[in-house]
Amino acid sequence: MKPLSRAVAAACLTMSASALAQQAVATGEGQMAEVVVTATRGEKAVDKIPGAIAVIGQQELATQYLIADDPSQALSTYIPGYAPSRQKMSSTGESLRGRQPLILLDGIPQSNPLRAGMREGYFADSYIIERIEVINGASAVQGMGATGGIINYITKSPRTSGTTHGVNLRASTQFRSDNLDWKTGYSISHKSGDVDFLGYAAVQRRGMSYDGNGRRLGIDTVQGDTLDTHGDDLFVKVGKTFGDQRLQLSLNRFNLEGDGDYKNDPGSVAEGVPTSSLPGAPVGEAPRNKVRSASLDYRHADLAGGMFSAQLFGHQFASLYGATRVATFQDARIAPNGTLWDQSQILADKRGARITYVRPDTLVAGLEATVGVDFLRDDTEQRLAITDRTWVPLLKFNSTAPFAQLEYEFGAVTVRGGVRHEIAELDVDTYTTLAAYGSRTVEGGSAEFSKSVKNIGAVWRWAPQWSAFAASSEGFGLPDAGLVLRGVNTPGQSVSSLISLQPIVTRNNEIGVNWRGARGQFGISRYDSRSKLGSVIRITAAGVGLVERVPTTVKGWEVSGEWRPTRAVSAFGSYAKTDGKTAATQGAPLDISLGARSQGPDKAVLGANWKWMPASRLRLQASHLFDRDINIGRMVGTSRLEEHFNGYTLVDAAASWDTRLGKVGVSIENLLDKQYVGYYSQSAAATDPGNTYAGRGRTLAVNISRTF
Repeated sequence: MKPLSRAVAAACLTMSASALAQQAVATGEGQMAEVVVTATRGEKAVDKIPGAIAVIGQQELATQYLIADDPSQALSTYIPGYAPSRQKMSSTGESLRGRQPLILLDGIPQSNPLRAGMREGYFADSYIIERIEVINGASAVQGMGATGGIINYITKSPRTSGTTHGVNLRASTQFRSDNLDWKTGYSISHKSGDVDFLGYAAVQRRGMSYDGNGRRLGIDTVQGDTLDTHGDDLFVKVGKTFGDQRLQLSLNRFNLEGDGDYKNDPGSVAEGVPTSSLPGAPVGEAPRNKVRSASLDYRHADLAGGMFSAQLFGHQFASLYGATRVATFQDARIAPNGTLWDQSQILADKRGARITYVRPDTLVAGLEATVGVDFLRDDTEQRLAITDRTWVPLLKFNSTAPFAQLEYEFGAVTVRGGVRHEIAELDVDTYTTLAAYGSRTVEGGSAEFSKSVKNIGAVWRWAPQWSAFAASSEGFGLPDAGLVLRGVNTPGQSVSSLISLQPIVTRNNEIGVNWRGARGQFGISRYDSRSKLGSVIRITAAGVGLVERVPTTVKGWEVSGEWRPTRAVSAFGSYAKTDGKTAATQGAPLDISLGARSQGPDKAVLGANWKWMPASRLRLQASHLFDRDINIGRMVGTSRLEEHFNGYTLVDAAASWDTRLGKVGVSIENLLDKQYVGYYSQSAAATDPGNTYAGRGRTLAVNISRTF
């Protein structure tokens, strides 16, 4: 694998494009079509944005979702700095450039930064996603939580006049009796005059899976798994355009729940045997995700010479975790120690508004002004479902954030800078911790934050098809406040005095060069991300996660490209190197490498597309994760920081073509049937026989879709 990994990295460096970073296509005149993104709070061409912007288009998403219907796996394939997918309902360890991203669905925040249960990866059916816009690096443009960047999922909209019906069926198998996955969906799209409508309904069932050795994969019955689950989604979007104005309502109702037919079967760490599963019903209810999102959007394209937009949104999130009798849940007043089973549930309710006004040629020609204000109310709590106990008290977060940004374009140069002022307050009532923490009474109170976060950057289009950028931007967030408050174990504490609730401000400095030509694209960037008061979760010898407020820094570079020698053939690739560091304590040297909970390994992706017939497409792709051995012999308190990871290479293939039945797609995930244990399991859970999960072996998938 060593020569192959070096070849993958070398190929990425020599490619002359970046379709993975900027989804553009050649026009009939041989020029590149302009790519416009909206995650920056206004429609803007990517070559005028100072920063590393990525857009994953619908064709790429359709191909990747054919291989694996897994949102995080698509991000890992197309976004160089995104960590490997865990192939679980839990997304612990799936970071962006060593930090957490803010996840949005049409601008509605899906992340839960107040109590990050790492379940935010599954919130909508993949079919309704038209494209994914990614802003790499710290950003405050969409609000709190984007210390690693922004991932905005954009849903589909009706494009053609008339009424169109669609039927979609996907099935995958490893030819075992209990591992059939299938999903079927129906869509209706209507556009007539100034009214449009899109509706989608789908149901899905997932069976078990097997590794490259033919052994049943381990199921995570506590944190949540996609194995042995069922789900459904109902999505509606209706809009009306009247002149320069548009009003749109969208609703999404998503469920994903375990069937509870299998139990975790621990492996043997000493013998190198990963976790497996056995038939049987675990204790308690199966893990599940329930997500409800609603958005009312208004837009005026020509209001006083500018574009005005307003969005009202609501988002309800409920994630239930599996039952366990971990020491943290024990209470001798309820049951003898070691016998009490319980399961936790995170409940989050967000309501908010976003108002934006963009006006070109403000005061002088070429000067664009963007102003607005965001409002957010986030109520989050974590309870123990069986005994109805409070684990994390209700966190009532309110934020008001006005912002302003100026952009000036003169000739080949675009300069932009802005500021966002966060005025936030976190209110918590008096509560009592669990018995495991001493049943401590913590006095309620509030923590107020007022912080301005800034950004400045410039793009220089210094030659035909070439551009260079330099940017500095800040992101604003909170540590996992719920994890901090639930672990208070000393008397006399109050919410307002807990220094661990101070905000995280991350600054990302980045430079890069891009080339976009008729035959391809190429992009390379170097970044340096720092936070003086960061947030690191460390696991003690007792298995308890603690939040440590220490400085963190992440440095890295990324390169991506695509080359299209003919209209029928293209090659693409990317390479990312990430180096995150932190300290044992405040004031100590930054000589501890960030672990798998925070940072992914270095990664390379290489692939090729071949349109072997006018309506047919074939793809072959390989992903390589590089070895990582860190913090040898290092300890902080009782937390063991040493991690080891043996890298691996996975190869996938997919083909699609048009037939009389509709569009047919066939894929083989893990084409070489590689036996491997995932990055997070090898690194962060290496000593836990119940959490050492192997990855899927060779899997065949077939997709049939038809519109009429």
